Order: sequence, then structure tokens, then C-alpha cells
Amino acid sequence: MDRLRAGVSLLIVFTVLSLLFGGTAQAENSPPRFAVLVFSKTTGFRHDSIPDGIAAIEALGAEHGFRVDATEDAGRFTATELARYWVVVFLCTTGDILDPDQKAAFEEFIRTGGGFVGVHSASDTEYRWAWYGRLVGAYFADHPSIQSATLHIEDPGHHSTKDLPASWRRTDEWYNFRTNPRGAVHVLETLDEASYAGGRMGEDHPIAWCQEIDGGRSWYTAVGHTAEGYGEPLFRRHLLGGIESAAGLAGKCRR
Repeated sequence: MDRLRAGVSLLIVFTVLSLLFGGTAQAENSPPRFAVLVFSKTTGFRHDSIPDGIAAIEALGAEHGFRVDATEDAGRFTATELARYWVVVFLCTTGDILDPDQKAAFEEFIRTGGGFVGVHSASDTEYRWAWYGRLVGAYFADHPSIQSATLHIEDPGHHSTKDLPASWRRTDEWYNFRTNPRGAVHVLETLDEASYAGGRMGEDHPIAWCQEIDGGRSWYTAVGHTAEGYGEPLFRRHLLGGIESAAGLAGKCRR
């Protein structure tokens, strides 16, 4: 809550400056609306697309007035360090990446109003950390080969899906999950298993979702395997909406 109040004050200052300068002030000359920590540590499979993902989020920050810091140093997960951020992005993380003290600091970050964004293999991370399993929503099970598929937007009013077509055709690595998260999360998009080969979840295959959890906010998308994807305008809008909603700037995630 303290983080949210401080950020609202920054947002007011940002808005006033924009009005004073007729909306033409450059982002670098205005205070950031909030700060995002992008964490991409891996102890399992490592995605070649991680640098592209970091660059895309940095570009979104420059365009939309938020600061982005990127790291693979788990030592940054302390109460003091995390207090600097509104949102922590797990960008294609894999395996066990935090020690017990770092996990405790991250749990406290969420409980004090912080936001989490999980991208793609964030669901292939920390399988033995039950709290994280609730935060991310579902764990990765397997995937078929990279191919084109159709996503259906289930909530076109959410900040991360409002700019997407009702049926979104794109190429990625499509995850099957160990469990269906519906009921525990608010599903934003589903994957049409009739549109590709290798789906194993049936007619209800959530692929992106959000939730409010333990005082904080969580948003996850399974999209994000390919390097090329981070250059797609629609995916960038999806990612931007997820970051801003996790920051608490886009209304509540309803269930």
C-alpha cells in the first residue's frame, strides 16, 4: 500500500508535467511513473529470446514512462531492493532461482502490494515452492513443436487484451500445464487446440491470466518463446498491459 501511494504521487507529478508542456515533454525529462525489475535467471533450459525480451520491456518503459532494471542477480531479492519497484517480471526464468531468504523477501514484496509478471517459462520455475505455484497460477508440463495457433480472447476488457483481435493467430511454443488454473485465476485468453497439433488440455486451455493474491497482483502469459515475437506490436501491447495491470494502474483483476 505504501508503494502504491508513493507511485500515485509520482503519477500525479508526471501528469502535471505533461499538461504543463502540452504533452510533448520527452519521457527521459519526466519522472518515471513506476519502476520494473526484470529478472531472467535460469538454472534449466535457457531461452535465446531473453535479450530480445529485455530489450522489448526497456523500449516499452522508454515509450510509456516507467523505469526498467534488468538483472540475473538473485541477491537483488531483499526487502530493501524490492521496495524500489512496483513490478517484478520473471522473464523466461527456469529451475530453482531463489534461496529461502530471497523467497521470503519476494513473498513480502507481494504481500505489501507488489506486482508479479510471469512470461512464458516463468511457469517452468520453482516447482517445489508452493507459494510461487499459486502466484504463477499453473506449472508447465510439456509442449509440442513451435507452430501457428489461434488464441481466443476471453476478457476483451482487460488492459492486456483490449487491443488484441478476438481471435489472435500467431506462432509460438504452446505450453500444456500440469493443472488447469481456471477457478483460481481470472482467465484472459484460451488456446484453440483444434488450430494446432499437440494440445493436451482439451476444450478449456487457458494461456494467459491474472489474479489478485495475498495483497498483490499477478499476471501471466505463456506467450514469449521466440525472439521474433518480442518485436510484434500486438505482443508488445499484451505485455505492456500486463505490466501496467500488475502495477495496479489498470483496475482490479476480477474473477
